[in-house]
Amino acid sequence: MQRREFTRNALGLPLAAAVPSIAYGATSDPVSLPQGGSITDVPGLKVGHYTLTERPTGCTVLICEAGATAGVDVRGSAPGTRETDLLSPINSVQQVQAILLSGGSAFGLDAASGVVRYLEEHNLGFKIGNLGVVPIVPAAILMDLGVGNFKIRPNADSGYKACLAAGTGPVAEGNVGAGAGATIGKMFGPKFAMKSGLGTASIKIGDTGIVVGALVAVNAVGDVVNPETGKVLAGARSEDGKGFRDSMAAMMNGYRVVAQNGANTTIGVVATNAPFTKTQMTKIAQMAHDGYARSINPVHTMADGDTIFSISTGTAKVKADVSAIGAVAATVMARAVVRAAMQATSLPEFGLPAYRDYSTRS
Repeated sequence: MQRREFTRNALGLPLAAAVPSIAYGATSDPVSLPQGGSITDVPGLKVGHYTLTERPTGCTVLICEAGATAGVDVRGSAPGTRETDLLSPINSVQQVQAILLSGGSAFGLDAASGVVRYLEEHNLGFKIGNLGVVPIVPAAILMDLGVGNFKIRPNADSGYKACLAAGTGPVAEGNVGAGAGATIGKMFGPKFAMKSGLGTASIKIGDTGIVVGALVAVNAVGDVVNPETGKVLAGARSEDGKGFRDSMAAMMNGYRVVAQNGANTTIGVVATNAPFTKTQMTKIAQMAHDGYARSINPVHTMADGDTIFSISTGTAKVKADVSAIGAVAATVMARAVVRAAMQATSLPEFGLPAYRDYSTRS
């Protein structure tokens, strides 16, 4: 099989593109929406969004009521996180009950308190003798405060409402939850940015019974690219707004970079039902960052807080290879990133077009 065909098959991209090509820019690239599925295809997981109506922002919660073994890997240099130290393999707590992704920068970490409240009400958490439970809720945030009113951001009530909305069905994508205010292509300033959002994908691995899923809110400095070709799907626009600048090509040609003071970050989760230890889940989180690197360029910058959590529900009755699952997780994550950009819708009031605006022009 040729490399081109192999990569398309791995990402669930058909050999014949079904979505119209982007009409403007030398970097236009016809591509089909990658194969979907949801992270909730992993048995035992629920996902809920809460999207604020006052401005584009929100939060997304992933709940595992039976508990899950978790790891984390932070690659960006401007992270905002909670309970990540607890996920270190050398630390004692072995399971989490939920993972929260939120907009609102550091303020958005408050949404995790609402998740904790919901879980305690349902007696889900780390048991403290006869006293009760302490829910373990690692969280990460992205910076979307520049889209609309700075003073409006997710809070504890938002996290609680996301839990109330959580279910096992297909997960909504695009301008929802943690992806509501997400943007991409900000290497040269916000006026050239585009709208992104939240994406999810999954794969059932042959007849093994193993499922791997990904969930991601894409708010990157860089562009979202086709993992097969490296060409830009959505990102920093050209001066006339009709095409794409291609951030890496521009920088390689000496175009001056405008620092964005951390106003970015891609945050996500990969999940599997294959049983693993905390050490192994940490490795899977590390490998899943390859999915970011294949679909976002540049990535892991000083102005990004790129973070990936990994969780295992352990319900599959099979011993899986950690390297193989890590490699699959990276592929599924790349697919979810592309879906996040392609499923987003524009915010004209903020001057933020989306992939769909370019792909439907004639």
